[in-house]
Amino acid sequence: MDLEKRLELITRPPTEEVITYEELKILLETEAHPIAYDGFEPSGLAHLPFGVLRAIKLQDMLEAGCRFKLLLADWHAMINNKMGGDLEKIRKVGEYFVEVWKAAGVDLSRVEIVWANDLVNSRDYWKYVILVAKNITLKRALRALPIMGRREGEMQEAAQIIYPAMQVSDIFYMNIDICQLGLDQRRANILARELAPKLGVKKPVAVHHHMLMGLQGPVEKAGYEEDSEMNLEIASKMSKSIPETSIFVHDDFETIKSKIDEAYCPARTVRGNPILEYAKYIIFRKMKSLYVERPAKYGGDIEYWSYEELEKDYVNGKLHPADLKNAVAKAINEIIKPIREHFEKDPNAKKLYEFVKSQEITR
Repeated sequence: MDLEKRLELITRPPTEEVITYEELKILLETEAHPIAYDGFEPSGLAHLPFGVLRAIKLQDMLEAGCRFKLLLADWHAMINNKMGGDLEKIRKVGEYFVEVWKAAGVDLSRVEIVWANDLVNSRDYWKYVILVAKNITLKRALRALPIMGRREGEMQEAAQIIYPAMQVSDIFYMNIDICQLGLDQRRANILARELAPKLGVKKPVAVHHHMLMGLQGPVEKAGYEEDSEMNLEIASKMSKSIPETSIFVHDDFETIKSKIDEAYCPARTVRGNPILEYAKYIIFRKMKSLYVERPAKYGGDIEYWSYEELEKDYVNGKLHPADLKNAVAKAINEIIKPIREHFEKDPNAKKLYEFVKSQEITR
């Protein structure tokens, strides 16, 4: 595969930011199979960003020739008080995550599943943690707390202060070339890039993907990023801990339709419209077209073959929000149907799902 095609695969949506494009180009020129990673705290049921969007970007990275490591950050989840900080419960959620990836079509033979619980057995890993912590100020560590889904001033326990040092150490210890994570993780990745030369390790390229918006629409909440647009995107992301604003991979069609019917979707408006986001970042990446059914008096049925066509008609008022919602609900149902059915039919997957569903999900 030529260089331009590999660059296109890595930078195509939902990728939103590359730090830096030139470094990525040089990396791909010199490495046929660079090591990329994404990390996840095992916490709660899988929603669209985790179960579908992440899998879309992962497939891009694999096609571009990357060797990919999926980090199940169980110790990080414990520090962040996910699943009540119970490592055994967190482990089960991690196993459930693996089943989600399998059901979403991720070829697990082409990725390496890494557990933080294994990383922490290494003396060298903790050496990195200490070295990272010694090379940043307390203020800088606190500024990185948005990677935990928390803002400055929200730290409750002393253990949380080592979280950023652990995440940067994950990158160094696993010998990562490309940090392919959500935009909400950029502070850890930038920290890793700044510290790498000081600690004599390679500086990773940061590839950040879009944060899929929750059904509620834009949420004004400061404290995640200085850039107002990035801050809004992170604050508005779909969150498993707010189930009424999320679509889960286990939701049936009636549930999906009900949630989308109630979703924020202003007419003729693109910015901050979650329903258009789902079409752009998920539907047109997973399906060839979006079919919209509507009465003849409103123009009759129409099929869109690109997101650009869809957006143009919506902005011009040729497509009503209700018709868009109906079409998106049906498309999302088709996309997550194989995942939902896997957890209905596979005994082990079903058992893991029932366990996770029975747990109280905390922020």
